Amino acid sequence: MQLYIFMVLSLQSKHLYFAMSVAANISSMAKQIPSVTTLLLLFFFFFILREVEGAEALGEVKLFVFGDSYVDTGNLVNSISYKPPSGITFPGTPAGRFSDGCVLTDYIASFLNIKSPTPYVFRNSSNLQYGINFAHGGTGIFNTLDNEPNMTVQIDWFEKLIQQKIYTKADLESSVALVNSAGNDYATFLQRKQGSMQDIPVFTASLIQQMSINLRRIHSVGINKIAVGLLEPIGCMPLLTAASSYNKCLEPFNFISQNHSQMLLQIAQELNKELGKPVFVTLDLYNSFLSVLATMQKRRSDDPTLMNPLQPCCEGVSTEYYCGSVDEKGEKKYGLCEKPEFSFFWEGAHLSQNGWYGVYTILYSSLRSLIETKL
Repeated sequence: MQLYIFMVLSLQSKHLYFAMSVAANISSMAKQIPSVTTLLLLFFFFFILREVEGAEALGEVKLFVFGDSYVDTGNLVNSISYKPPSGITFPGTPAGRFSDGCVLTDYIASFLNIKSPTPYVFRNSSNLQYGINFAHGGTGIFNTLDNEPNMTVQIDWFEKLIQQKIYTKADLESSVALVNSAGNDYATFLQRKQGSMQDIPVFTASLIQQMSINLRRIHSVGINKIAVGLLEPIGCMPLLTAASSYNKCLEPFNFISQNHSQMLLQIAQELNKELGKPVFVTLDLYNSFLSVLATMQKRRSDDPTLMNPLQPCCEGVSTEYYCGSVDEKGEKKYGLCEKPEFSFFWEGAHLSQNGWYGVYTILYSSLRSLIETKL
């Protein structure tokens, strides 16, 4: 098995030579061994070749990303994502991710057998062969409290690059888009309404309507495989659970996420029906988050020394500070957990690398269906 994995990973660009070599060996061995064994070797050969060619095909995929900090890998250059302690797990220094390491985009790119796509801000100085990440931390479907490009603007940028023929029609047809946003929209809405949930249903409907427009635009340029993130359980964010000493999620807020996710799932299904093909695949962040949290909480009940998964790994020393804060003397005003690799949340609203990996493992089957679907 180790030999098989090595061959698949290391011989993608040499599979023709590999095929010829194996065929020659089989021909030679066929003179010395029974026919049944020969057939088994032939089957093994064709299976290996198919896997290698499949891996090579995935390597041609490009990934285009739209959304917020959950999928941003470096566009917000003046944010805490470029300041310590961000990136301490990967790549070892701050690199533009709102985490100690990899985020959802990185895991999906790895799944596609490509490097993470270049952040849009570096488009003129980087290789664009793996796609482009347009996502900006702090943004939403609509404008938020942060003065950064919302999803409509991000798609505008994408369409402009296509008009400039940066990518061919074939590039787009073999590509995947990742779309994830809405958490910051609700944060902005609730802050402006001073926490009132009275008009949430109307606001949710407007978000879903605009997201439907956004998804249609992304598909209209020629992308036929689009992964759409459902809304995470916002009631479990440490910024909210801190009030209960990180003991429980706040269900009224989770109900917002649940309702939003159900409506977004319905929109994706309706769009697929309208198009007559499964272009849109939803990534259930809501239940994935809750599932990983439940698993970690159960482990902690068996071993109280483990970290509370609702508690962030990095947090300010007091309420006036946050993860990454320093005073006028440059002294750190935040604390870190001993083992980030055992945490779920990195700070008040973002996951650690470990948290994202747990979520990714649950989303794996959805990603497989996205890739395996023949359009």
